[in-house]
Amino acid sequence: MRFLVVIEKGETSYGAFVPDLPGCIAVGETEEEAVSLIQEAIQFHLEGLQIEGQPIPRPASKSKLIEVAFAA
Repeated sequence: MRFLVVIEKGETSYGAFVPDLPGCIAVGETEEEAVSLIQEAIQFHLEGLQIEGQPIPRPASKSKLIEVAFAA
C-alpha cells in the first residue's frame, strides 16, 4: 500500500503525518529521519488496526501543487 505522507519543516525538526491514518505521526531532526520514522509508524498503525479487528483504510488522499500568481 502507498499512503500520502505530508512532511512539514518546523523551526528545529521535521514532522510527518498521514491524512488517511488519523493519529499516525512522526517527528525527526532531519527530513530523512522523519520519513524513516513515519514508515515505521504506518506499519505499527496498520498492525494495531489489524490486531483490533478494525478495517485497514484504503489510501484516498491526493496532493497537487497549485501555482498562484502573487505580487508582493
